[in-house]
Amino acid sequence: MATTPGPTVFVLFGATGDLAKRMVLPAFYTLAVEGLLPDDWVLVGNGRGDVSHEDFQGHVHDVLTEFGPAPDQGPWREFRRRLRFAGGGFATDDPGSLLDVIGQARDELPADAQLVHYLAVPPVAFGEITRALGEHGLADRARVVYEKPFGTSPENFRELDRLVHSVLDESQVYRIDHFLGKEATQNLHVLRFANEMFGAVWNRRHIESVQIDVPETLGVDDRAEFYDATGAVLDMLVTHLFQVAAEVAMEPPASLGADDLRAAREKVIRAFRPLDPAEVVLGQFAGYRDVPGVGRRSRTDTYVAARLWIDNPRWRGVPFLLRTGKRLAADEQRVSLVLRTPDHPFAGLAAQSNVLSFALSGSGEIDLGLLAKKPGVELSLRPASVRLPLADLPDAEPLPPYVRLLHDVLVGDRSLFTRPDGLAAVWKVAAPLLADRPRMAPYPPGSWGPARAGKLAAPHRWLLGQ
Repeated sequence: MATTPGPTVFVLFGATGDLAKRMVLPAFYTLAVEGLLPDDWVLVGNGRGDVSHEDFQGHVHDVLTEFGPAPDQGPWREFRRRLRFAGGGFATDDPGSLLDVIGQARDELPADAQLVHYLAVPPVAFGEITRALGEHGLADRARVVYEKPFGTSPENFRELDRLVHSVLDESQVYRIDHFLGKEATQNLHVLRFANEMFGAVWNRRHIESVQIDVPETLGVDDRAEFYDATGAVLDMLVTHLFQVAAEVAMEPPASLGADDLRAAREKVIRAFRPLDPAEVVLGQFAGYRDVPGVGRRSRTDTYVAARLWIDNPRWRGVPFLLRTGKRLAADEQRVSLVLRTPDHPFAGLAAQSNVLSFALSGSGEIDLGLLAKKPGVELSLRPASVRLPLADLPDAEPLPPYVRLLHDVLVGDRSLFTRPDGLAAVWKVAAPLLADRPRMAPYPPGSWGPARAGKLAAPHRWLLGQ
């Protein structure tokens, strides 16, 4: 696998949209700052508007000024001259100006320049853009990145999967889930597979429950139209949270190569038991329907908590508690493995005192909660904790997840991207919930969501906020 990307024409569909603004363009510029882009490249933005190259360059400058890295730092002048814009949209019956702009970009680069398409557009647009790539000769040997969710229902997933494979070979497809690109998500593998003191307890005999908790204080004001057509279940549960659960629960892969790692991930997803709607709580924060762009009678969920079971010998009987929502009391991204409470020789130990947890945000950190003897003549136990910030490791150079995944696309590393068999299993797991959605529960902004979600963690509690 190459570690230095070759000459590239990078086509960004939805180049002036929110996702491109917040994630993709800052990630691409970070690659330039870190010296991780090819020596020869051009980025072509695509959208419906008639935008000049110069205006698009100004737009990117404004985006980086707001979201970073600041364009007054790093190689902005060189970066700027490689930005182009192709307006008029892109469809099977009308490619707009994209073919011409790509042709001009290819003329500037070596003949072997690769073509990478990034679909930073709503899922409803995936099908038409994919057809158009095939219709206009832009699919041959190209790499195509699809944002999540890849499908909006089991039926829609199957339809989209068939369409994509009618145009592209699976080796060309990169279905992105940025939670898989997080440093701390990847460190789950290292802690478990490289350290026997942790790997030995990674099973139902020692672990009572697993909590994957991603509360957010943010609302949906900047992406209301997209969110109202998606909701927490599709935006987070069947994508990020299920994938992180698979990272925690997978069997040791034969290697950490792309094929072995992806196979281990998808195998455990196939062991996920379909969700029981009685073990799912949906909520919507008060005032959601007043947000511009949200339907006045919207039934979109902004909160979901679920109890997931994995039917294999390692995890049978261990609940995986998954929770996420908008306008909650805190911002966290945390995986917690709650160890079983010993029943002797100490009596009456507090439950959930032994916890191994991972913060997934930023560079990540590992926390170990345990019971220790309070210094003194009496045998008195007190909670204690140890923290390892991963960014403090010598010579640490953590990359944000989108930066890491974009680099993987450029060099052709598919280890951290999802496969269709795993996604088919995910949709099978979610199908009962989508067919029989629980009654929506309102919750006040700034809270921890609907109170009845606490019952999912019984006989104990959610570790965050309860």
